[in-house]
Amino acid sequence: GYKISHINKMNEEEISQKLLSLDHTGARQEMIVNNLIKFMIDLDMVSLERSIDKFIKERGIEKAITQIIFKFLEKIGILWLTNHINPAQEHLVSNMIRQKLIVGIDTVSSPIILNRSVLLFLPEGEYHELGLLFMHFILKSRGVKVIYLGSSIPLQDVSYLVELKRPDYLYCHLTTVGQNFNFDKFLYNLCKKVAGTPIIVSGQLTNTYTKKIHPPVYFKRTLDEVMEFVGSL
Repeated sequence: GYKISHINKMNEEEISQKLLSLDHTGARQEMIVNNLIKFMIDLDMVSLERSIDKFIKERGIEKAITQIIFKFLEKIGILWLTNHINPAQEHLVSNMIRQKLIVGIDTVSSPIILNRSVLLFLPEGEYHELGLLFMHFILKSRGVKVIYLGSSIPLQDVSYLVELKRPDYLYCHLTTVGQNFNFDKFLYNLCKKVAGTPIIVSGQLTNTYTKKIHPPVYFKRTLDEVMEFVGSL
């Protein structure tokens, strides 16, 4: 009987060690993210970038994007919520993080290649590109083929590329748009121009839109819903 209880004991100890180290990772990430917020408030861009680069050096760009950068953007509300930060801070942070995401997109690769393609774009007047860049990174890391158009794209350009490339999905992340942006009109015209191609929309605007939506338009209102969609490809 001794051996068995000894083995169990070992396992319990190992398990508690594992739990401790998990907590430690979570706590460390939390701490780094909180530091990033502090640097941002102080407009200390040198320290902000230095901490991110240090994490990239230790853990790689992919983990830095998913564990640190994303949580940071989510906390300060650039991605999924409205922005509660000063526009100057937002510009500085956005431009620096944009660089990191682009490096991540360039370097990330996937062991599996999915036979799926997604066209990413923002409508005219929408320049908040971080959510879209993050999607580019996530999709590419999962082996999805990405056609990246970027921000403020006229609908005729979208429709031209849909004709040419025949993507499986269109993807749009709407954070804030100009005063004269009409969501209904945008959805209506887009559906007309890309007959039948499923249109996925995420971002802040999907949470304030109250009318019923119909296929081929699908809203992903939370990060979980977005990740579920990515997982389903």
